[in-house]
Order: sequence, then structure tokens, then C-alpha cells
Amino acid sequence: MFVSPMLLHSIKEPFDDNSYITELKFDGIRLILSKFNDQIKLYTRHNNEVTSKFPELLDLDIPNGTVLDGEIIVAAPGGAPDFEAVMERFMSKKSAHKVVYCVFDVIYIDGCSIANKPLIERKSMLSDLNLDHDNFFVIEGLQGNGLAYFNLAKEKNLEGIVLKKANSPYEINKRSHSWLKVINYDYTEVLITGYTKEDIKFLLSYPDGTAAGFMEFMPNAERSKFHSMKLVKSETDEYVFVEPILCKVKHRFKTKHGKLRIPSFESWRV
Repeated sequence: MFVSPMLLHSIKEPFDDNSYITELKFDGIRLILSKFNDQIKLYTRHNNEVTSKFPELLDLDIPNGTVLDGEIIVAAPGGAPDFEAVMERFMSKKSAHKVVYCVFDVIYIDGCSIANKPLIERKSMLSDLNLDHDNFFVIEGLQGNGLAYFNLAKEKNLEGIVLKKANSPYEINKRSHSWLKVINYDYTEVLITGYTKEDIKFLLSYPDGTAAGFMEFMPNAERSKFHSMKLVKSETDEYVFVEPILCKVKHRFKTKHGKLRIPSFESWRV
């Protein structure tokens, strides 16, 4: 049984409020796990069934009629989630990466929806399931302490935190202001050296000329400004190459190959 997950709103700054539960934001793949008719099934947030990809998660001892929400991760040697590793595992059955399903919510128990119960009650019911399994980890969260937890995430170079109202229901298939995410962004100066002819993606490089990846996220007003500044050097069937234009982008982190992950436009540097 698939349940379309509750999604988060993004805010820029963390805060302290004891009416919120603070959790680490895990850098992995959102996964819905359900057990009905003695069968566990796994779904991505877009309702793609991926049960066969993670056989080590299928022997969890939970009652029929249970639906869990969480994030599947691969832990790096230091313990931090490794997004590239979890994607390698997701794409290849030959990958040896061990996955951990970090469970932060329960939506159904014994076939009955508990989505309308407050988060703090659902957390207690999740704890009562006693998920004793090497590949599962239950996220209890902290009361308040958003500022300190975010600073710790920055210190450990983790993705960020999530702030959830303790009395919030589980709002199925909704992006809710009751759940807030604060991302630990990095900022980097890069050069825009070209763009796709569909004007969807911008080609980025570092000032030393090495490739930095592609950027899709730029406001329309800044796209217009870019086109007013650009000096075209050459074209191919797919790309238009321009004289480099310096800008600053925000992004999650750099991949093992030095590319920026999910860069978005921040400001011009011209």
C-alpha cells in the first residue's frame, strides 16, 4: 500500500521552539514501507515500487497493516550519510553498500490510519513497534534545540535539520508549513560558460577551468539579465557557449568528482 508522503517547506534560518521536534535531515532516498498480507513493499515518494532493490529490508518483524515513512541512507566511514553511495546502491544490485532505513514516522498501524494523531503520539507508537533490525534506525528527534542542532549539522558538514510541530498531523500528499527544513548550503563562485538551447540548464566551471556541473535553478529575471550580458562564442546542436560570466551559487556539497550538487543561482559577480 502506497501513501503519498508529507513534504517539507524550506526556511532559511533555524530557531528554538519547544513546540517543535528537531530531527537531522538525512541525505538519502525517501521511502515508504508498508506491510499487508504478510508482504513488505517499498515505494519511492513518487509511487515507484522498489521492493526488489532492498531485500535486506523485507524481513522486518512488524504487524500487518503497518505503513512507515523514512529515508534510506548509506553511511560513510565517519557515519555521515553518503548520497552518492546510496544512489550507487539504488542503481545497481551489484553494489555492496549497506543501507539503513531511518524511520521517522508511522502512518498506519493494524490497517488503521493514525495520520490525524499528533506527531508526538505517532512517535510514541513508532517506538512501541520495537524495530529491532540491523538495517533499521528509529529517529526519535529532540524537543526544540533547533539552533544548536543546526550548528552541529554545519560542524559535521551534514545536510541540515528538520523542524516539525509536535502536534502536527501527517498531511498526506501535502507540502506543509508544519514541517520545515533548514539546509546547510555551501556557496561557491563559478563561471557560466554556456547553456542548453532549450534554456533549461547552464554549464558551469570553476575559475581554474575545471567543470563544475550544470545549474537548472535561476530566477526568470536573472535569466533575462544573463541573456542581456552574454557574448556568444560558438554553438553546437545542443549548446550555446559564451564568454565566461562570474556568479555565486549555493549548493548541497561537491561530489567525489568535484561537481556541485543541485547548484542554484545566488548572485552575480560582475
